[in-house]
Amino acid sequence: MPQHTFRLNGEHVTVDVADDVRLLWVLRDVLGVTGPKYGCGINVCKACTSHLNGRAVNPCAVPVGALRPTDEVTTIEGLPATSGADLHPMQQAWIEQDVAQCGYCQPGQIMTAVALVRRVAEEGREISDDDLDTIRNICRCGTYPRIREAIRAGARNMR
Repeated sequence: MPQHTFRLNGEHVTVDVADDVRLLWVLRDVLGVTGPKYGCGINVCKACTSHLNGRAVNPCAVPVGALRPTDEVTTIEGLPATSGADLHPMQQAWIEQDVAQCGYCQPGQIMTAVALVRRVAEEGREISDDDLDTIRNICRCGTYPRIREAIRAGARNMR
């Protein structure tokens, strides 16, 4: 089996799996990182959204063979460390806005929101309704209005 090395939540990891094994399975089944959820497995629902080098990606669509040793994968478990707090400001906003019902999609929702807010900030502007409309994560419970409010609140606290 080929070895693949990359950074996961700030730590170097090496796994022995075939090149075409999707990162989601490596995270969940090999490394025991269960924050990224399996929803569809075909890059549609976005329940598995994590960050690859700071950008939102869906690990169900990323073959582990595409990762380089310098690539940084951040999952919901590693998100607080990126802000130096027990909870990332977006996670805190999720709690304050009482977003979660079943909670299954929430890690992916939060990871998508953080990446979006960072991208918008890099562009030197505030988050807009048009930006929020670009989020395609599926929430079966339909908490979209609270998700949008939490993203706005989290964005204010991410400055």
